[in-house]
This record gives sequence, C-alpha cells and structure tokens, in this order.
Amino acid sequence: MSDDAKASPREPTLDVRERGAPPQTSERRLFVQLLAFGDCDDVAAVGRALEGAGLAGAVYADLHDPRGIGLVVMDERPDSFVTGLRELFLKPPLDSLRPKPEYSLLGRTYGSGFEPNLEDWLLHRPRRVILGEGARWAIWYPLRRHGAFATLPHDEQGGILREHGRIGHAFGEAGLVQDIRLACFGLDRDDNDFVIGLIGRELHPLSACVQAMRSTRQTAQYMQHMGPFFLGRTLWQSPLRP
Repeated sequence: MSDDAKASPREPTLDVRERGAPPQTSERRLFVQLLAFGDCDDVAAVGRALEGAGLAGAVYADLHDPRGIGLVVMDERPDSFVTGLRELFLKPPLDSLRPKPEYSLLGRTYGSGFEPNLEDWLLHRPRRVILGEGARWAIWYPLRRHGAFATLPHDEQGGILREHGRIGHAFGEAGLVQDIRLACFGLDRDDNDFVIGLIGRELHPLSACVQAMRSTRQTAQYMQHMGPFFLGRTLWQSPLRP
C-alpha cells in the first residue's frame, strides 16, 4: 500500500456561510455596532455627521444620562467602523464627546438554519426594525450563556431555545416589541455570546419582555450574565432605503 493510501482522510473544508431553510446559504451578513458617549450638547450634529458620511443608523438619548447619547451603526463591511465612523469622532464637533466604552457592543447577523428568507433576515429586517417608525425606544444589551449549555444534547438545546423564543414571538405578534439578535463571539472585550436589541414604540413593553424571559430555563439556569443595559429614546434615524 502506498504512503498516500495510508494517509488519514482529508479534513472537511470549513464552511462559514450563513444558512437558512434549505437550500439557502449566504456569504453576506450585517455588522451592527453600538457606541455610547457623554457630554453631548448637540445631538443634531451627530446625526448630520452620520448622514454626511453615508452611514446607516440611529442616535438615542441615553435614559440614564441627561447629556448622554448612544448610536447604532450598521454595515456589511466591518472596515467602515474603523475608517469612516472612526474619522467622524476624531474631528470637530464630535471629538469633544466622552466615550463610554463599557456600553460598546458589536455583533453580526447570523442564520440559524430555519429562516424562510435568509437574505431578508441577514440584511434587511435589522434595518427595518432599527430605522422604522415604531423604533421610538430601544434596549441594547449583551449576554453570555454558561458553557454547560453547549454540552447539552441538540434536541434539549432546541427545546430550551423554543421556550425562550415563544415569548419573543408573542410580544412581536402583539406589535409591542421587535428584537434584533446578533452573534458576538470574540467581538467584544467581555467575551459575550450575543447582543440583543429590543425595539418598540413604548418603553414599558420592552421591560415587560425582559421580565417575562427571566422565568425561562435558558435565563434561569443557563445564563452566566447579562448587561450592561443601554436604554435610549430615538432622536435621529438615517433614511430607510430599499
């Protein structure tokens, strides 16, 4: 037998494409970043700067800081966060803002293998939710599960996630809360797993949704930590383009 025949089987090629309901796959995804700042005296200037740079996003009034703001920016190209966006905050009038890095978040849209319209889920729905007319209030936060969750049988994981998901679907179908779920493995300083955005017309349903999810098995048994929470009221949104 030749040496080639004795060689171990070739390792399968890694496939990092996003997957929806078969046979959908995609190489595209949307990156979403939240940044928070204090000492903001001119919110309109922040909106004008983002719009002038051609960046899609929203600016929020920080509920817990009368001079604070948060901004969410979306782009398929992560390079834009360290080029165009970065440049805006290195020159007047935005260079005087005080960064709050403890609230900084970065996540990416992902396919779970069940989405009927994968491209819409990855690229268009997040924009509709964040930039839509119903996006008056927002709660953004990171979360990390206990490592034990990953060792559970696949079917058991699915049951836990479905229990959690039913609450989100109920709030969504009632028109109270729309959620944004982003993967952030390796993308933040605290090694979180996911970024969650809860968006709605009124603040109370967002809080009620968080409260309802506390009783699920995922949160009660397998959540290592959540937060910090950024709460904001929308002050500016970029146009929602097709």
